[in-house]
Amino acid sequence: MKKSRHSIPAMIFHWGFLIIFIYGILKQVEDINQLSDISLLKFEIIFATLMLILLIIRYFYMSRTQVTSLPEDTSMFQKRAAKVVHLSLYINLAVIPITGLVIGILYWLGLKSGIFIEFTVGLHELSISTMYWLIAIHVSAAIFHRFKNDGVWSSMVPLLPEKKTSD
Repeated sequence: MKKSRHSIPAMIFHWGFLIIFIYGILKQVEDINQLSDISLLKFEIIFATLMLILLIIRYFYMSRTQVTSLPEDTSMFQKRAAKVVHLSLYINLAVIPITGLVIGILYWLGLKSGIFIEFTVGLHELSISTMYWLIAIHVSAAIFHRFKNDGVWSSMVPLLPEKKTSD
């Protein structure tokens, strides 16, 4: 069983998005009325736009250059679950800045209340909550593979490498 390792750019994208996500959560807008500060509104729009651009670049880079680290003998259920979780992570990582941009633009246009902005804020918050669950599943799966010692952990995590096994 050959163990694949993700490229350095893939690892930078992976861990970089963790940093971007944590930063976004820490500096999040607590109350939509904070967007009346035009400098904050501009910052939020720029941040969301850059996050979305980086996500698109990451998606195309990863889908065109990287292959799964799952061993060939991995069950079909586990392979499909991994794909669903990864795709869901990408979707939520896209929905968060997209809804953030829509909220910012609506607010800038003076639509500070109403069903459309409330729906968009709700979708934004739901996507963030869903991200927490997806991250928990993703981390749990990584830890599972760490204990399984099948090379998946070491393919993306530069710390605590798995024990070498003879192939």
